[in-house]
Amino acid sequence: MKNQTSSSNGTSGKLRIVVLGGTGLIGTKVVSNLRLLGHEVIPASPSLGINAVTGKGLQEALVGTQVVVDVSNSPSFEDKAVMEFFESSNRNLVAAEAAAGVEHHVALSVVGTERLLASGYFRAKLVQETMIKASPIPYTIVRATQFFEFVGSIAQAATSGETVRLSTALMQPIFSGDVAQAVAEAAVAEPLNGTFDLAGPEAKPITEIVQAYLQAHQDSRTVVADDAAGYFGTPVNDQSLTPGAHPRLGTTSFADWLSRTAPAA
Repeated sequence: MKNQTSSSNGTSGKLRIVVLGGTGLIGTKVVSNLRLLGHEVIPASPSLGINAVTGKGLQEALVGTQVVVDVSNSPSFEDKAVMEFFESSNRNLVAAEAAAGVEHHVALSVVGTERLLASGYFRAKLVQETMIKASPIPYTIVRATQFFEFVGSIAQAATSGETVRLSTALMQPIFSGDVAQAVAEAAVAEPLNGTFDLAGPEAKPITEIVQAYLQAHQDSRTVVADDAAGYFGTPVNDQSLTPGAHPRLGTTSFADWLSRTAPAA
């Protein structure tokens, strides 16, 4: 990437950065963090007239842009739909970035993607990563573990009546704010042309994490350990949802996050 002390708009140190998925949980925080650093940041989403899946508004949005950050996600997790989302959006992004002379593509992916290929979602994320690596655009892929904010959905998907049936496999979730900070830092750094893992500060069994979440929310459902339950039906072990060697770690613990976000008793 060109020296960031000067950019094509002539403003010293200032980058023009487009954030795909810029109105979502992670994207809004990434946009805010980058603006605080003094960069020109354009949030992009279908609701704002920029749709990477169809290509609508994409080329126009990328004119004069040095960095594209993609934290978008499929609105459907159905196998065919999620694959079409990531294939189409990345195909359109590569073409638009090449035409606009984009110098750095930053994408948010998921820790364990290559280990969870029984899931159509993770197969689609692996295709996304492969397309990014094969493109001519310098890139950085940030693989994050599950967000703290997603634990409630994990519990809901595993619920039958008043029972939440979950694997005891380890999980190392992370606060969305820590993810957004890492993604923003990657966006203003030189491209890695590689991938790094990002996780929370501690790994615990899925059962224990969900139990703590339910207790903090005064939820009476009972967590039952069942290693056959997997993760959204996909078989997992202690390596599936935890980072590889030398990950970057967030600073916010799950207990601290729960103390701030759970309703008062």
